[in-house]
Amino acid sequence: MTTDPSNQRKPEPCSMIIFGATGDLTHRLVTPALYNLAAADLLPDKFCVVGIARKPMSSGALRDSLMKGLREFATRPVDDAVAERLLECVTCIAGDPTDPGSIDRMRAQIEQLEATRQTGGNRLFYLATPPDAFAPVARELRRAGLLREDGQTWRRLVVEKPFGTDLESAKALNRELLTIMDEHQIYRIDHYLGKETVQNILVLRFANGMFEPIWNRNHIDHIQITVDEKLGVGHRGSFYDATGALRDMVPNHLFQLLSLVAMEPPARFDAHAVRSEKAEVLAAIHTWSERDALQNSVRGQYWGGRIGGADITDYRSTKDVKSDSTTETYVALKLVIDNWRWAGVPFYLRTGKALGTKRTEVAIKFKQAPFAMFRNTPVEQLSQNYLVLGIEPSEGIALQFNTKVPGPTISIDGVEMKFRYKDYFKAEPSTGYETLIYDCMIGDNILFQRADSVEAGWQAVQPFLDAWKKAGADGLERYEAGSEGPANAEALLTRDGRNWRKFGRIA
Repeated sequence: MTTDPSNQRKPEPCSMIIFGATGDLTHRLVTPALYNLAAADLLPDKFCVVGIARKPMSSGALRDSLMKGLREFATRPVDDAVAERLLECVTCIAGDPTDPGSIDRMRAQIEQLEATRQTGGNRLFYLATPPDAFAPVARELRRAGLLREDGQTWRRLVVEKPFGTDLESAKALNRELLTIMDEHQIYRIDHYLGKETVQNILVLRFANGMFEPIWNRNHIDHIQITVDEKLGVGHRGSFYDATGALRDMVPNHLFQLLSLVAMEPPARFDAHAVRSEKAEVLAAIHTWSERDALQNSVRGQYWGGRIGGADITDYRSTKDVKSDSTTETYVALKLVIDNWRWAGVPFYLRTGKALGTKRTEVAIKFKQAPFAMFRNTPVEQLSQNYLVLGIEPSEGIALQFNTKVPGPTISIDGVEMKFRYKDYFKAEPSTGYETLIYDCMIGDNILFQRADSVEAGWQAVQPFLDAWKKAGADGLERYEAGSEGPANAEALLTRDGRNWRKFGRIA
């Protein structure tokens, strides 16, 4: 993530080895991102993609499959010449990544490709695999010498979320990965950090003198972070029923947003300084007792309904979901941060499936001004002062404030000033992975989670996991698909004299 576009350079020659090359992630996100980088001339001049497939498949068959996926999932019209130039770099190697014999054969083929393509031995291993394969694959790569750096070449490993399923498993995964390779070689990827508006939080806060002085407990009443999805679980019943909304979204996506909003200013804009501040603020999240965790959380599960004219099946009727499942498809939390800047400022987080609106936003609610001058204006008629960072479905920033209505008397109404990315910048639509893959290739890990940050996130959510496990079905609230979620989610704020911000699209 460079701060100077003039410094945007082509990465060094390298090979990108994708485990899970035939899977959905590679087709839906990784290949379109590589295409967008190729179209922007931001891939190495000497480059190859090695797709690892468990079942025998020819390189031509893999290229055809990736081209089909590209046409379906591309974020912009596909230029055949660019696509063919990219896919010409693709070679398929069949084998079991946890089998020593397979890995040794892969090594010989990879080294032969490196010599032919003149990639210099630099390797980016991308694990588009289930999480339980991360450590076994990494172990075999180390055993075969494929991860060893010699001072002349670099070797990097990309792993997708989730990074563990609870605090202990996250610690165990980190311990194992760090015995296999150094922290600077590990890139824990979260595609939310590839979104322009997410990255813009740093710029908004630290490059604008009007915001940083008021970004604290003296001026901010509370902060809301919302990630709502209209889609249900769909065909992911087996995965989702073992995971739930909290594990799936909060320690990664929502906490990444929280850390960028709440972190202290880094001493310098480099990976170590930025990631240290993010880890520190996550570590400062107050760890609730199990009793307090129940009081400061709401969990829900959707039943059947309609969204956009389509029928949504009851969650418990979804394929591979247990008929008596207590897995949450919605979660709302109240968190507090134990540091000087945020003392007394609550952070309200919510995310859920099968809701009436799709949106991702951060809403910063400022404290109200004194009203002595406007005694005849009821407080409830004054607009609340929000700074809203819209991430999906439209990217932009809105500032909500009060102003006088034209006329001879003092009448006050709320208005909004809106900035939309599409109005000011002619950037092509992206997957969110372009910046992240490019940063992997140039060795910039500023947008990637470090081991201590991952563990701090799980430390904060562990009390909720423990309390809900003991409570079972008690406290699990059902909500209709297409609604705003469980009724108690509103009560989580109203008991504090606050309300969730009503949806207002930045469009």
